Formats: sequence, structure tokens, C-alpha cells
Amino acid sequence: MDRRDFIRTSALGTLGLSLAPSLFTGCSTPAPRTAGSDRLKLSFKPYDLKLKHAFNLAKNSRTHTPDVQVQLRYGDYIGYGEASMPPYLGETQESVCRFLGQLDLSQFTDPFRLEEILDYIDSVAPDNRAAKASVDIALHDLLGKIMGQPWYRIWGLSPEKAPATSFTIGIDTEEVVRQKLKEAAPYRILKIKMGLDNDKELVRIIRSETDRPICVDANQGWSSKEYALEMIEWLKEQNCLFVEQPMPKEMVDEQAWLHERASLPLIADEFLQRLPDVRRAYGLYDGINIKLMKSTGMHEAYQMAILARDLDMKVMVGCMTETSCAVSAAAQLSPLVDWADLDGNLLIANDLFDGMKIVDGKISLPDRPGIGVVPL
Repeated sequence: MDRRDFIRTSALGTLGLSLAPSLFTGCSTPAPRTAGSDRLKLSFKPYDLKLKHAFNLAKNSRTHTPDVQVQLRYGDYIGYGEASMPPYLGETQESVCRFLGQLDLSQFTDPFRLEEILDYIDSVAPDNRAAKASVDIALHDLLGKIMGQPWYRIWGLSPEKAPATSFTIGIDTEEVVRQKLKEAAPYRILKIKMGLDNDKELVRIIRSETDRPICVDANQGWSSKEYALEMIEWLKEQNCLFVEQPMPKEMVDEQAWLHERASLPLIADEFLQRLPDVRRAYGLYDGINIKLMKSTGMHEAYQMAILARDLDMKVMVGCMTETSCAVSAAAQLSPLVDWADLDGNLLIANDLFDGMKIVDGKISLPDRPGIGVVPL
């Protein structure tokens, strides 16, 4: 039996069929040019993610994140995807829908031609990384369902090697920070957002409540290499594991200076987007933070992790504020990484999916095909 016959005759054809129809009503790509159920068909719909708390960073604050939910159909199979758009990515719901509306996926009759399909999507327009990621995630979900396997297993990864995930504590008032610490009680590692004048005070508040390890994301907020070094050496004494993006990504020479002197691992975040950036980060940072919304999805994210490993760099997998769809997709990579920051679904009040779980602070991957999610 060849692959196409398998697709048509597989007994798994009823998996993943239902997503709330109202979510996708009236927003889809044009109907396939050739009738039939053996062509890819894309549909999408804007969706606003409502944050449980205001998300305060060094450079901005927000109470919601614009998002676009995607589904990709092939015969009786449906794959789910998502584009989440925090402000610094430069994408909007309008730009994502415009990009997705340009795609003609009906030209593809074999969803297993992964490279060909993703090359086509990448060629339609530059940038649009979150938009591209949404289709990549949906395609991986679709293929996993056709094969009846989760992607961690397809990649040959062991789910028990998935690490603990951090829980994010944003920049806020002392009262809100203490409330967030109560919510973070089940988590073994706390991720602290920094980059303002009160960074040390924030850590002192946290240390008055808990001695759990912390990691720090300065979000490009430290503009002086000397100040960044001072903060890093102080944070080492506060049981900090590593520091993400201490200075603006454009400060390459200053980052090289800091990398030579810092006693904590430095992780590239905003500096790093796609696969070619991994080699650019080598020698400037000790590791990389891979996010699907930056990397254009799971396919390139996996390649980035493998390359970083080959360069003897640390690997972290992170997320934006997202539903369990994109977070569970990123979690498929988690057995391959040193650190994970996959709490984006926990920060929103209107999740649409059931997917990966956090059990005793550790990532637990569902034994479901594809990316492992089912609609709520």
C-alpha cells in the first residue's frame, strides 16, 4: 500500500474532526479549484486572547494579544494552527489574514510533501513569520493525525525528558507580583521580566516569598553593557539560572563584550528569528530561545534546535501568549531542550483547546496524534 492509499483507507480518519464552527464562519480562503476531498483547504478567523493580568514588559504593556486561529482540512482530517501577534513582531490580525488569503493550498494533493508546501508558503511574501507558523503548525497537526502519532514520537524524542517549565512574573506593583507568586506555586522555576529601574526591587519582593530558581528576561531593556554586567553578577547571587536578551539586539559589539565577561548563560531572544540567525548568535550568546511565531513554525524550529546542539549551544523553547494549540505544538520539541518557557496558555482567560499539561511543574505531553490538542 503506498502512502496515498494509506491516507484514503486509514481507520484513523475520524480523528480531530470537530472545531467550534462559529469560530471559522465567514473567514476562509477561496474554495479549491478542483472539487474533491483530497486537496488541502485552509480556513482562518481572528481571535483576541484575553490576559488574566496586564502583561508589562520593559518597552510596553497590554491586556490582550491579537491572534488568528487556523484549520487545515484534508479529506476527513483537520489540523489546527495559530498565529499569535505580540506588538514587537510587527504583524496584525489584518496582515495575517491578508497573507493567509493569498495562499492557494488547493494546488497540493499530497500533504506529506512538507518541504514543497512550506517552501511555497515562505515564497509568497517576506517576513509574516507568525502567519507562516500558523499554517506550519496546522500542517504538522494534520500529518500527525494521518500517521496516528504525536510529533515528539515522529521526531524520535522521549516525552519523559521534557523539562520543567518556568512561570512568568511580569513587571508590576508589589501587590500584583505577590498575587502572581501565589498563582505560580506549582512551578519549579520563575521567569522574571526586567528592564526597568526597579529590577532589583522586583527580585527582592520575590525572594521575600520564595527561594525557587529564577531566570530573567530583560527584553532588551539594559542599554549599557556595564550595567548589564553588574545586574548579571548580582542576579547570580540570587539563584538565577540564565538571562535572556540583556541588551538591544542591535548592540552586537557590546553583546560580544558582555558574553566574554558574564558568569551566567546569555540567551538570544529578539536577536534570533529564523535558522540563519543561529550561526549569527554563536559567539555572542550561550544559547537560543526558539519560538514558533518567530521561526515560522515547527519545521524550522526543529532545525534550529539541531543546529544549536551541533554548535554546543544551550536550547530553550518559548512561546508568546497563545492558546494551548501553539503552546502544545512547541511542547513537542521540549524533550530536546535544556529549558522551557511554555506558560503562554496559562496567562490567558479564554483558551480554546485542551493540550499539554504542567504536572508538578513539569511538561506532560499528551499521547494524542499531531500536536496533541482537542477543541474545548
